Amino acid sequence: MRDEFDPKGLVAEAYLIEGIGTGECRSIFLDWALSLPAESDSRVAIATLLERHGVEGHPMTGVLREGLAAPARRGRRGGARGRRG
Repeated sequence: MRDEFDPKGLVAEAYLIEGIGTGECRSIFLDWALSLPAESDSRVAIATLLERHGVEGHPMTGVLREGLAAPARRGRRGGARGRRG
C-alpha cells in the first residue's frame, strides 16, 4: 500500500531508528519533502504525520513541528520583482 503522506516511508523509519539525532532527522525531512508529489500539500502531510507518529521528545517530532511552523514559500522572488520588495 502506498502512503500518500510518506511515499518512501522515510518519516516512519526515522521514528524506528534508535539514537537518531536532529541533524539526521533534518536530512530525512528534506528527502521526504523532495519525495512528495508536486500536487501534495506539505502542511497537511506534516500535520498527518505528526498525528500518526509524533512522540514527545523525539527529534523527528521537533523537525516536523519546525516544518509545520515555517511559512509556505510561494515561488521564486527574483529579478526586478524581488528587488522591489
